[in-house]
Amino acid sequence: MTAEKPARKRLSREARRRQLADVAWQIMRAEGSEALTLARVGEAAGVSKPVVYDHFTTRHGLLAALYDDFDRRQTRRMDAAMRAAPMRVQPKAEVLAACYVDCVMTEGREIPDLLSALSTSPELAAVRRHYQLDFIRRCQHWFAPFTGSDRIPEAGMWGLLGAAEGIAGAVVRGDIAKAEGQQALTALIVALVTGGHPPEKP
Repeated sequence: MTAEKPARKRLSREARRRQLADVAWQIMRAEGSEALTLARVGEAAGVSKPVVYDHFTTRHGLLAALYDDFDRRQTRRMDAAMRAAPMRVQPKAEVLAACYVDCVMTEGREIPDLLSALSTSPELAAVRRHYQLDFIRRCQHWFAPFTGSDRIPEAGMWGLLGAAEGIAGAVVRGDIAKAEGQQALTALIVALVTGGHPPEKP
């Protein structure tokens, strides 16, 4: 008599989405964003293509979901670190710079690759802009105690965001050392918040 195979446990919708996202990250790490398709994710995850389509609908939806996954992790870590940092410009800037570089380094080359992929269509560019605006709002909130009613100029915030992405990418590629990148980003944040004036002494 042949033993019956144990029934495969059915994952909840949330658990299945998490599994598919994890598989997609693995493909990104091994093969880059060009290899990332819904069919490829389904094959690697051992599920049918309709299952993947049900969760992400399109490749664009999958890329947007991966960026959302990254952004949520980054936001939780930054929020906790910024709350714990001393209420002075310099340490706040140091913590923000370290968190930004560390978060991108943790994901390796996948984040620069994903950011590039998010620029391939107006829909994905809009997704990226949504998260950029959220980061700018959070920075405005974190440094509001040091700027008073004079908010950090929007142009400066966009410049800082571009610099943060560029510096973190250079660290990941090995073009500059991690400490060098964090120091440069810290200096940019301090200069933006203080308007070029030296920060307050502890």
